[in-house]
Amino acid sequence: MAFDWSIHKILVTGAGGFIGSHLVEALATRGATVRAFVRYTSRADIGLLAYLPEPILDGVEIIAGDLRDQDAVRRAVEGVDLIFHLGALIAIPYSYLHPTEVVETNVMGTLNILLAARDLGIPRLVHTSTSEVYGSALRVPIDEGHPLQGQSPYSASKIGADKLAESFYSAYDLPVVTVRPFNTYGPRQSARAVIPTIISQVLTRDQLHIGRLDTRRDFTFMDDTVAGFLKAGEAIGVEGDLFNLGTGEDVTIQDIIDMVFKITGTQLPIIQQEVRMRPDKSEVTRLLSDNSKAAQILGWTPTIDLETGLRQTVAWIAEHIDAYRPGKYQR
Repeated sequence: MAFDWSIHKILVTGAGGFIGSHLVEALATRGATVRAFVRYTSRADIGLLAYLPEPILDGVEIIAGDLRDQDAVRRAVEGVDLIFHLGALIAIPYSYLHPTEVVETNVMGTLNILLAARDLGIPRLVHTSTSEVYGSALRVPIDEGHPLQGQSPYSASKIGADKLAESFYSAYDLPVVTVRPFNTYGPRQSARAVIPTIISQVLTRDQLHIGRLDTRRDFTFMDDTVAGFLKAGEAIGVEGDLFNLGTGEDVTIQDIIDMVFKITGTQLPIIQQEVRMRPDKSEVTRLLSDNSKAAQILGWTPTIDLETGLRQTVAWIAEHIDAYRPGKYQR
C-alpha cells in the first residue's frame, strides 16, 4: 500500500533553503499538512519558499525562529508527527570565518530538535547529514561505514550533529533516521555552491572565476535527493539507520564546466582565484558515494543523469538571473 502523506502533519526545518524548499513543495503536493520553520529576519524573509507556486505556498504554515532557541524549536515541533530536520548553516567558507555560529546552529540547534522530538514523542525524525563528514575519500566508493573526518568547521559541526542523533536513538530509542546527501544541485540553488557559480558566470560574463578544477564530486539532482528524503520518511523499520544519497558517479569541476559550456554554446577563459580555494588540509579532494544501502533498504535510486539535470538548472538560472551576483564571490 502506498504511503499516505495526506494524513500527516510535518515539520520541515531549514524550509527556506535549497533542499528544504523543494521538500516542502513535494510534501504539500502530496497532500501533507506542512509546517515550515525558517530563520527569523525583520524583513519576514521566507527564503526560497518564495519560489513555490502561490496555491501551494498558501497552504504551508510558516513559523520563523532560530534553531538555537529551545523554546522556539519546541513550539514548532508541537502537534506534528514527522520531522525533516534540514536546518543548518551550510557554507564551508563561512564556517572558516564564523565557526562559533556554525557550531551553535548545527550542533546545539540539532540538540534542540532532538530534545523536542524526544519529549513530545515524535514517531519519526529524519535528520540531514552531509557527504562532507567523510572528508577526502580514503576508499571509494564511500559507504556509510567510511571514517568521518572533520576537515572544516562545517563538517566537524555536522559530525557532531550526526553523533547526537545517533546517541538519541541509542540512549532514548528516539526513532531517528539519518540521510547523507552528496552534492545536490538544481533549480533555486544559490551561488554559494559551485554549479550555480559556474552557470551564472557563463551566462553573464566574459571570464569564469573559479577555485580548484581537479576536485571530484558526486552530483545528485534535486528531484532525486528529495525522493530520498521521502523514502526515509515513509520506510518501515529503519530507525537508527543511515543512508547515503548519491549517484555513485563522480566528475571533476572541470567536467562540469565543460558540460555547461556545451549546454550554453559558450567558451570562456577560466581564471582560478586563490580566494576561492579551501586551505590545503581542509580541501576534500574526492567524494563518490556507495548508494547500495539506500537502494536495497529504501528502494531509492537516482533517475536523472548529470547532463539532463544541468540543462534544467541552466534554464532555471537563466530565467532567474537577477537572483544572482555573478561578479561577486559568495561565501
